[in-house]
Amino acid sequence: MSDILNKILAVKFQEVTAQRLLRSESELLTQAQARKDVRGFAQAIESKIAAGRPGVIAEIKKASPSKGILRENFQPAEIAQSYAQHGAACLSVLTDVQFFQGADDYLRQARAACALPVLRKDFMVDPYQIIAARAMGADCILLIVSALTQTQLNEFEACAFDLGMDVLVEVHDAKELDMALQMKTSLLGINNRNLRTFETSLQNTIDLLPRIPAGKRVVTESGILHPEDVQKMRQHDVHAFLVGEAFMRAKEPGEELARLIA
Repeated sequence: MSDILNKILAVKFQEVTAQRLLRSESELLTQAQARKDVRGFAQAIESKIAAGRPGVIAEIKKASPSKGILRENFQPAEIAQSYAQHGAACLSVLTDVQFFQGADDYLRQARAACALPVLRKDFMVDPYQIIAARAMGADCILLIVSALTQTQLNEFEACAFDLGMDVLVEVHDAKELDMALQMKTSLLGINNRNLRTFETSLQNTIDLLPRIPAGKRVVTESGILHPEDVQKMRQHDVHAFLVGEAFMRAKEPGEELARLIA
């Protein structure tokens, strides 16, 4: 596990402890269960692919620990609308404050601005965060295998499913993939960024494909920068993509999305 991930997880535990003092889990759960507006995240991806198009999860993030500020003029609602107009299947919104300069409100603003389902992109270490995700309107959560035990992965997945949300499980290598395959979710994210070297290679997704059984929807993450990258992955029967940085650096994120999947 990388040093930055360790730092992030330590902060997450502190955040959850502080949040519980402000609002009890039972109170939060009541709010989450009262929402009846779940949008089908996995289904939105499948619908795009069934129509012959790539299923793109378009990311909304202001900054990253390694790259700093990605977008100075950061307007989540405008970005969400732009993505929706130019062919995105879903949105991914960073809600981590300290490391990615995200916010829960960014997710609320983005979701209110369009009809697309939304992934809460954060680092889950406690069921409290999953309940909070639904309470703020998330339709899907991210579970990172390198940050969790098998027991936690299964428990957190069940919590999300109970609230009607989908789960995107993220792996980096074969060992993590074996853990992810013990889960029920169909959405299997393969991150092409090496957590130790931070080098990015699409070959990471390609190398893991033979190990993945039918019934799983592979989402390739990181390093998707050019139309040729999308075409290469689709030639390997990978039709779902999570893309953020390439769009965030573009003047018009939605137009960059359209160019990427043209």
